[in-house]
Amino acid sequence: MAAPLLRGLSLGRLRLWPRGLREAHSSARGLLAALKARGLFKDFFPESGTKVELPELFERGRAGSSPQTVYCGFDPTGDSLHVGHLLALLGLFHFQRAGHNVIALVGGATALVGDPSGRAQEREAQRADRVRAHARALRRGLEALAANHERLCAERRAWGTFTVLDNSAWYDTQPLVDFLATVGRHFRMGTLLSRLSVQTRLKSPEGMSLTEFFYQVLQAYDFYYLFQRYGCRVQLGGSDQLGNIVSGYEYIHKLTGEDVFGITVPLITSTTGAKLGKSAGNAVWLNREKTSPFELYQFFVRQQDDAVERYLKLFTFLPLPEIDSLMQLHAKEPEKRVPQKRLAAEVTKLVHGPEGLDSAKRCTQALYHSSIDALELMSDQELKELFKEASFSELVLDPGTSVLDTCRKANAIPDGPRGYRMITEGGVSINHRQVTNPESVLVIGQHILKNGLSLLKIGKRNFYIIKWLQL
Repeated sequence: MAAPLLRGLSLGRLRLWPRGLREAHSSARGLLAALKARGLFKDFFPESGTKVELPELFERGRAGSSPQTVYCGFDPTGDSLHVGHLLALLGLFHFQRAGHNVIALVGGATALVGDPSGRAQEREAQRADRVRAHARALRRGLEALAANHERLCAERRAWGTFTVLDNSAWYDTQPLVDFLATVGRHFRMGTLLSRLSVQTRLKSPEGMSLTEFFYQVLQAYDFYYLFQRYGCRVQLGGSDQLGNIVSGYEYIHKLTGEDVFGITVPLITSTTGAKLGKSAGNAVWLNREKTSPFELYQFFVRQQDDAVERYLKLFTFLPLPEIDSLMQLHAKEPEKRVPQKRLAAEVTKLVHGPEGLDSAKRCTQALYHSSIDALELMSDQELKELFKEASFSELVLDPGTSVLDTCRKANAIPDGPRGYRMITEGGVSINHRQVTNPESVLVIGQHILKNGLSLLKIGKRNFYIIKWLQL
């Protein structure tokens, strides 16, 4: 049986929930159509079967029905997930909430090969030990996100499972010649060469290596392996993964005669249209060590008005009627940026938990609203995250320590008259309060906060963090 022609199917042909009703996860058509209505699902493959078979696959409550398994792959090309990965994860979480089992597959083996999809040049070769370290970090990140997701919802009795796997578990024991003899023989060169990602690279000045060309075979085998071992019939991926998903469909169908399905989510781009990610150099990371909760929060707070409604639908679980209400408030009082703040809060809470959201709000108050109370509650870690370029010093508070002494010990001002004048001319503040008398003695509770810290600011942008010892 020939594989169906590749065409994305618009779920506009399926029954959608009436506008204004809360999305339901109890019906497959309700689930798929609701996620399509949110903009989370872009294309469905194959067209033949997605009108009936795919919705029925997810329908629960019918006699003999059972939870389905959906997977999405994440190659560890770096040691952290980023915002570009979030949509696929949200897709998995929606399926999990609907009672289906989901698998996040870390490509500990395939990352050594490198996915050519959407790339103009081949990735730099990665050392095996580095890829393994990245894979372990990605597993921790995925497990942490799944745990935060569960914390957001108290009622989880009907939820499916969330499992993290690494494809090195089955490739590390697979001899190359055996793999080529048993798996490679089922793939036709003409079909593999016809993929858009392959055609694009073959026409480029650099061309395409055999390593990259073989990637689609490995991803197809991943789908087959999960189909055989876990009964996985649906692969979720970014819209640039459609060619790889099709390869998996064709391989499984050829060997088993069974139909499987692919669903893509849209790619998230910057305001310039560039794909968000490590390769483009514009990644917003989900690992706190790379992007703090405050920075993640601010990324979403700063979203433009014409994008915030779409992002609320994509990146949150808020019902559509609630999103409509937020946008109505925004139309009346746009200066308050209510939708942006709600968007930022929901995403930060999902990624970093409630405590991460609290941290982001403290940092926001301390930096943009000059809140002394927020500064006093901030930890050393939060201060270092907020003022990344700031010098961090530990000083002993001697009796009679003055403003001038403090600035000089922190190497914040030059020695001599010039440094003295910087203070008298109003160029120095401590804990958001301007100081103009160099000889003023530091006062605990004013210049030194309850947490033993002082935030010294020279000019408009130069910050110095001082931690006082032996208070």
